[in-house]
Amino acid sequence: MNKFAFTCGDINGIGPEIVVKCLNKISLKSNDKFIFICPKNVFLQTTQSTVSPKFDYEFVNNVNNVQNVVSILDIGDFNIETGFPTKSSGKAAFKSIKKSFQLAHKKEIDGIITAPISKTAINLAGYYYPGHTEMYAEWANVSDFVMMFLSKKMIAALATIHQSIKKIPSQISKKRLNKILEVIFNTARYDLKINKPRIAILGLNPHAGENGLIGHEEELIIKPVIKNSKFIDYISGPFSPDAFFANKSFKKFNVILGMYHDQILIPFKMINFGKGVNYTAGLPFVRTSPDHGVAFDIAGKNLADENSIIHAFLYAKRINNNRKMNEKSAQK
Repeated sequence: MNKFAFTCGDINGIGPEIVVKCLNKISLKSNDKFIFICPKNVFLQTTQSTVSPKFDYEFVNNVNNVQNVVSILDIGDFNIETGFPTKSSGKAAFKSIKKSFQLAHKKEIDGIITAPISKTAINLAGYYYPGHTEMYAEWANVSDFVMMFLSKKMIAALATIHQSIKKIPSQISKKRLNKILEVIFNTARYDLKINKPRIAILGLNPHAGENGLIGHEEELIIKPVIKNSKFIDYISGPFSPDAFFANKSFKKFNVILGMYHDQILIPFKMINFGKGVNYTAGLPFVRTSPDHGVAFDIAGKNLADENSIIHAFLYAKRINNNRKMNEKSAQK
């Protein structure tokens, strides 16, 4: 039996709704236990006015001796203003995330599935993080981490995460790319059980720089990294991103490494929207999330689709099982 924690996300968005919908589907057929880290008043309002729970549950203050398949870990009451990012919703989201980390750090849970947050609300609450990924990495004291996106059709990774376009070239270095490739390779081999991962690397500039005519990053950084990498037998590139996706070359590779956010997220979401999963690779614990946002426009209307967060749970379970298998093999 494993324990998985779900965070509430932004309480004014669709986070609580999709978690309840997800638990409705997975809790009835599972041998696992689920901890929903959520304000009690938010859970009650969600289940009374938006979506009814099909599972038995209990409110708890800790996860040590949970009895029910689903337990609601109450983090206090917070004001609800459905459809808007607020200081209160930012505080609730942050408290839920922080609690999930504490549980994972103490090994009281086996994985975290995070509901979407509003960066605006997080900032209103006084917490200045670009997103979940950076929070967990800082708290876990991990410097070599990678934002990855998982699906049956495509697995991708980012060299830079939440950076403005003008800052991206300065963030790409040989040292950084080598560390990212190390994380990607180990994630593919050990977390995802891809024994000989084929990794494609995209260029930064249009036409992958066209031999230095449209930028120098490919010639000075990316190509030398590929040529001298200890993973040279597994990596290819740099590829021109537009042709790479237009020709569906991504189907030939296990993982695609892109240089910046939209270079990867636009094709990934077009191919997988509603089923894609965000995964923080390189952490000592498993953390996944759906590949969509808070959707304030449909919050509280019972219109949110729970498929992406269900897939996030399934990947968290799969990766957790793979890690435990790896530990058993290492002990033999």
